Amino acid sequence: MRLPVEVSVVLLSLLAPGVLYAMNNIPALQEPLPILGMGMVVLGLVLLLLLLIVQNKRPDPLFYVFAELSFTCTAALTNALEQDGFISSFMGFYIKMGEPHLSTSYAVMMSYWDGVVHFGLFLAIIHGMFRGKSYRTLGLLWAGSSIAHQVVLIPGVVIGKYGSNIRPAFWRNVPFFVVPFWAAFLLFGRPRVMPITTADKTAAEQKKSLLSRPVDLLLALLLLGAAAFSVFRGFVVLDCPLDSCFSYIYQYEPYLKDPVGFPRVMMLVYLFYAVPLLTLFVYGLNTPGCSWMLDWTVFFAGAVAQSQWCHLGASLHSRTPFTYRIPSDKLWPVIALNVLLAAVPALLALRCHTSPAFFQKPVPMGQTN
Repeated sequence: MRLPVEVSVVLLSLLAPGVLYAMNNIPALQEPLPILGMGMVVLGLVLLLLLLIVQNKRPDPLFYVFAELSFTCTAALTNALEQDGFISSFMGFYIKMGEPHLSTSYAVMMSYWDGVVHFGLFLAIIHGMFRGKSYRTLGLLWAGSSIAHQVVLIPGVVIGKYGSNIRPAFWRNVPFFVVPFWAAFLLFGRPRVMPITTADKTAAEQKKSLLSRPVDLLLALLLLGAAAFSVFRGFVVLDCPLDSCFSYIYQYEPYLKDPVGFPRVMMLVYLFYAVPLLTLFVYGLNTPGCSWMLDWTVFFAGAVAQSQWCHLGASLHSRTPFTYRIPSDKLWPVIALNVLLAAVPALLALRCHTSPAFFQKPVPMGQTN
C-alpha cells in the first residue's frame, strides 16, 4: 500500500538532520566549496526522490517547490535547536564554513518559523493539492512570509557585520529568493474560490460608508497607526536627528542598531513597501469592489507575521548582546506595539475573507457572485 504523499514528504524531510549530522562528521565536506556542492547534490537527490514518490500522478509544479522546501524546513529547525543548545553536532561545520550568520538571534527565530510554520503550511498545502481542495490562500500566506524572509535576510547579510565573511554556500539563497516570487506569480494568476453571494447582498454592503461600518473604521485607524509607526522606525534606522528618534532607539528598541544589519533592512522594507500597502488597504476599506484586497491582505499578513516574529524574537533572544535587547523597564510596551503591528494585517485578512461582499465586483441585480 502506498503512503499518502504528505506522509512521504514528512519522512523524506526527516532525513535532513541525518544528512547534516553525517556532513558534520566528514572532514572532506567541511570546506566552503564542498559544502555548496554537497548541498546542491542533496537537493537534487531530494527532487529525484520526489519524482519517484509522485510518479504517474502529474502533480501541480508547485508541489515540487513545497516538498523540496519541506526538506529545508527540517534543516532550519535543526539549526534553531542546535543554536539554542537543545542538540549538538549537526550544524557546527555549516556555521563555521557555510553561513556564519545562521548563528544570530534573527536567523534562529527565522529557523524556528521555517521549521514550524512553513513546514505546517507545506503539509497542509500538499494535503489539499492531492485531494482536490483549494490551497491558493495558504500558498499566498506562505509566499508573503517567504518573500519577507528573503528580502531581509540577503541584504542584511551583505550590509551587516557578516558581509565581509560571505562564503560560497551563501549563494544557495539565490534560488530560494527567486522561487517564492515565481510561486506568488502563479498563485495570484489563479482564480480564487469565493462564497456565493447574491447581487442584492453585495449591493447592500457596498452602499455602506466607512463610518457606518465600525469594524472597518477601526481597522482603517489601526492601519494608519501601523503606517505611522513604520515610518517612524524607518526614520530611526536612517539616523533621524529628532530627539524622539534618538530616545526610541536607545530607550525602547536598541536592537534597531544591532550591527548584524537585519533590523535596519527590515525597517527600511517596512518604510518603502509596507507603508504604501497599508495606505492602499485603507483605500480598499473605503472603496467598494476592490477585489484585490482578498489576495493582498493574505499575502501581507504572512509577510508581517514572519517579520515581526523574527524581529521581536531577536530583540529578546539570548544570542543578541545584552545592550541591544529591549530594556526591562520598557519590555511590555515594546512587545505590545510589535504584537499589535503583526495582528492588524492578520485581522484585516480575516475580515476580508469572512465577509467578502464589500470587496467583490458588482454584478447585475438578481445574479450571484
